Amino acid sequence: MFLLGLGLAVAGGYLLLQQVDVYGGYWQFGRWGGGTTFGLTLIPLLLGIGILFYNGSSVAGWLLTGAGAVILFAGIIANLQIHFRPTTLYNTLLMLGMLVAGLGLIFRSLRPVGRPATPQDT
Repeated sequence: MFLLGLGLAVAGGYLLLQQVDVYGGYWQFGRWGGGTTFGLTLIPLLLGIGILFYNGSSVAGWLLTGAGAVILFAGIIANLQIHFRPTTLYNTLLMLGMLVAGLGLIFRSLRPVGRPATPQDT
């Protein structure tokens, strides 16, 4: 039961995710010339890397490198655009039905069968 549910859920999820297009961008200063801020977010990262190459145990270097990486990834993730490609209603219902049916079978296989054992049964 579990393996059948897992197969259905994986197949439904795969088919559903194949219908999604993801586009990326980056932060922009719209009013101030329309330029991107990618270079500005690299400054703490590059400064931190430079400090770490000078002194590998520098707390400031590690903080700048970590903060720069977080800012960089946050900028990319915050500006992702996700679009569902046009598809037929039949295909959409099939994908979602397979996903939900698979999850239902997985949860059904994980529940206990019958009543739980009590100390009087031993």
